[in-house]
Amino acid sequence: MLHGFDVSMKILITGGAGFIGYHLAKYLADRGDDVVVCDNFARGEKDKDFQELVSRPNVELVICDLTKTEELKKIGTDYDSVYHLSAINHTELFYKIPAEIMRVGIMTTMNILEWMRKQDRKTKIIFTSSSEAYAGALKAFGQLPIPTPENVPLVIEDVRNPRWSYAGTKLIGELLFLNYAKQYGLRVSIVRPNNFYGPRAGIGHVVPDFIERILGRQNPFHIYGNDTRSFCYIDDAIRQMVAVMETEKTDGEIVSVGNAEEIKIIDLAKKLFDVANYHPEVVIYDSPLGSVKRRLPDLSKLYNLTGVRAEVDLEEGLTKTFKWYKTHPQI
Repeated sequence: MLHGFDVSMKILITGGAGFIGYHLAKYLADRGDDVVVCDNFARGEKDKDFQELVSRPNVELVICDLTKTEELKKIGTDYDSVYHLSAINHTELFYKIPAEIMRVGIMTTMNILEWMRKQDRKTKIIFTSSSEAYAGALKAFGQLPIPTPENVPLVIEDVRNPRWSYAGTKLIGELLFLNYAKQYGLRVSIVRPNNFYGPRAGIGHVVPDFIERILGRQNPFHIYGNDTRSFCYIDDAIRQMVAVMETEKTDGEIVSVGNAEEIKIIDLAKKLFDVANYHPEVVIYDSPLGSVKRRLPDLSKLYNLTGVRAEVDLEEGLTKTFKWYKTHPQI
């Protein structure tokens, strides 16, 4: 269903109190849609920004734990679209609580798909996967196309390494979504985010981690690995995800979303040093076990199907993000 300027839609966002969920809910509410935000607040925050969002007349907060089937009755029915974002995403936690990451990721996905079977077949649901899903293929096979298209093999490099707990839930989630669609006639799309960043991203990811340490005046400044990544500002990310949702061309498709600009982690740090006007000594350590040396998405499919590209350049996005964290030191 395409969005019309004179017609509001009813939209469900699972995991809606998290980083992506908050910005997605705000974007949809700003344009006039009726948004239901579902979260159990195991990770999401009821901060001032979020409380202001859910106080709007067209935004409803439903507190529920989607790992429990009986809780799904709280979210109601009759949605035009559903964004399934529920997950625990925090690199440090991949190592600390891998079993819980898998339990939440797999059970919420199974339960929301079973719920979807009872909905109108016009309703479309997006699964938010991750570039982590194909990260193991690079090390397993020694190479991946750079930029990387969506049809590369999905590989868990080492099942004993808890680093792959999160990636495992995304690989399984993609299988579940595509096979539920095939067996039960559901409208689904899968998006693979690539390093989204921006205000209210919490901690535990590279950009907010660097900002936190810059604000704390860490010197020498520690960088673990000198891998390359692409970083997509959250406003661009949301526009891309909504574009994937709102065209029938993406039904049944896996679409990478992000930015096509590749950068070394040391150069990312230097850009943030310039933004903060702080230039410490830098010490580079080895990458954590399981870290991928290069990751850059091929975004040609996204553009061909939606016509949407990233517009916010890295310097602008980092400046906005740094200013937000500087004024929100409690985060």
